[in-house]
Amino acid sequence: MAQWDRLGQLPAAFKQQLLELYDRDSLPMDVRHYLAVWIENQEWLRAARDHDLAVVLLQVLLENLDIQHSRFVQEESFLLQHNIRRYKQNFQRYLDEPCDLARTILWFLEKENEILMSADLTEQVQFLQVEPEIMETSSKQDLERKMAGLRNEMQCMEHTMICLEEQQDEFDFKYQTHKMEAVGDEAVKNDQIKVLQGLVNRLDECRKSTLSDLNKLLDRTEDLVDILVKKELVEWQRRQQKTCIGAPDDVCLDQLEKWFTCVAVCLFQVREFLSKLEELVGKVSYENDPVKAQKPALQRRADTVLKDLLKSSFVVETQPSMPQGKGPLVLRTNVQFSVKTRLLVKFPELNHSMKVVVSMERETPHIKGYRRFNVLGTITKALNMVESQSGGMVADFRHLNLKEQKSGGSGKGVSDIPLSVTEELHVICFDTVFELKGLSVGLQASSLPVVIISNSSQQQSAWASILWFNMLSQDTKDLMFFANSPAATWPQFGEMLSWQFLSATKRGLNDAQLEMIAHRLFGNQMNYDTCTVAWSKFSKENTPDTFWVWFDGILVMVKTFLEDLWREGLIMGFVSKGKEKSLLKKKQSGTFLLRFSESVIGGITFSWVETTGAGQLNVKTVQPFTKDDLIQIPFHEIIRNFQIFEPGNIPENPLLYLYPNIPKDKAFGKYYSEKSGDDSPYIRYIKTKLMFVSKE
Repeated sequence: MAQWDRLGQLPAAFKQQLLELYDRDSLPMDVRHYLAVWIENQEWLRAARDHDLAVVLLQVLLENLDIQHSRFVQEESFLLQHNIRRYKQNFQRYLDEPCDLARTILWFLEKENEILMSADLTEQVQFLQVEPEIMETSSKQDLERKMAGLRNEMQCMEHTMICLEEQQDEFDFKYQTHKMEAVGDEAVKNDQIKVLQGLVNRLDECRKSTLSDLNKLLDRTEDLVDILVKKELVEWQRRQQKTCIGAPDDVCLDQLEKWFTCVAVCLFQVREFLSKLEELVGKVSYENDPVKAQKPALQRRADTVLKDLLKSSFVVETQPSMPQGKGPLVLRTNVQFSVKTRLLVKFPELNHSMKVVVSMERETPHIKGYRRFNVLGTITKALNMVESQSGGMVADFRHLNLKEQKSGGSGKGVSDIPLSVTEELHVICFDTVFELKGLSVGLQASSLPVVIISNSSQQQSAWASILWFNMLSQDTKDLMFFANSPAATWPQFGEMLSWQFLSATKRGLNDAQLEMIAHRLFGNQMNYDTCTVAWSKFSKENTPDTFWVWFDGILVMVKTFLEDLWREGLIMGFVSKGKEKSLLKKKQSGTFLLRFSESVIGGITFSWVETTGAGQLNVKTVQPFTKDDLIQIPFHEIIRNFQIFEPGNIPENPLLYLYPNIPKDKAFGKYYSEKSGDDSPYIRYIKTKLMFVSKE
């Protein structure tokens, strides 16, 4: 970041020091502000000792003030016009001693640096108290400042190119005039040659300075491209992986698009600057011309940085998904799916001109029996700004489907690793060509790995694979992931399980619920954070009733029948029988809680505490209800109308208070049907339903 930009971001106490520094006429703050980038890029230390360089810098300073004055004339800023004219007159006093000006500006820059060092030291002292969220916001603000600095430097470079061209035109005019004039007096002729030589020297200095500025400009853009490609884009890709499996992360691309486009526009301007230099050299050149020597390397560097940016700017914004699938990235043959690509470098002139072509992965793993597919449907679309709500350049494919290729032989592969159909990973690829202003670059993007199934019975297992891969892997090209899948730590695994409920019902799992699941997996432990879950334990052991089948059965039941009750926190859900007993025995008779069955897939039950005639507390549990029951009658009506029929006793509902002590009707009343008792449309079903009650 430019020194002046950094000074503008300082806290109030240090800004006051800056105001006091510029409370003098030697270097007006207006001049320091409007010529900030140019001032910081000059060699004032050398100019303080080199009279010729000091003369050149003073002359360029006066020309820059003329440019600023012209700008303010166009903007009709009368006061700024007046000030700039006065500042120029004041600087002209240095015409006899230009080195004094260099020493003055150097002194101001050193004082500025002292203020910055003091501010940095204060910030380092406070650094340990900074929260991670604040640091992330600060990182984004810092990137914004760098972008603003880049745009400012581009404007300054435009002015520099104008000044360079004017200097060259001045030299060329005087040189051509000199050639046409027949001067007989040798003294006059020598004076003219000396003037021309001075102009050439000055032109040479300006060309060297311009080339140096271009190098610095490319340094800045390379730094920004590195941040965008290796940090911001990578972080977005990881967030997208996590959102595919339910995480509530922000994956909006609008900000990235602004940053990518800003840098791309600047790099195209650099290419234009280089073309302008080539044009100027074509008109005027001389021995040891620095442009001829340095321009080719600068051109290669600018093109390389721009191509690197463009190749990273083509992404899959919305991953492949079926309309009624369990989640994204699980696709079924002969069933339509959609996917959206986006170009983060937005040039309106390319609207509808870049064609995107869809295909399957080019290189497939050498595994025996590994299936191959063709993409069918509308496989070519143009990037356009119509299909995006934010006006981004997108190609939205909505009518694609997959067809398996017929096996072309014995299916031999170099590896005999046994992978099930739902462990096979495939990638969908997208190709396009970026062509603008003489630059042509082939761009490629690819989806996250997808699992391709042939019938709906495989969907649950396929989704387990998608969850596992995107929870653990950031190598989105690793199609052999399940050949040697790593284990998940409990913090990773628990967070992923919570995301499933959060994305399905808008309410995740709390610590107590996660602790019950951890206890089911690992038994009683002091700390579960060091425990790990293997892929086989998640999705393969105890087939067909694996852990995932049990958990997903509960999730489907909650989403289908119990979403409102779950979202409101009325269902404790994940609680062991032992924990349930200890909780209820501390409460008054009639207190009950709702929990998921540990043995019946997709089952929910309730337990309550009651006082016996001898004054003892007993906990009783009803046989779990499954979808077969919940299709017939809502769960809140079961709770409302539940009764125990015992010989010699009046039927009664033992459920009085939802744990910890909420009256049942207060907790569930708003969900009840209008009719109650024998008039309830559900009472007949409840009376004919045989429910087994056990005493814990």
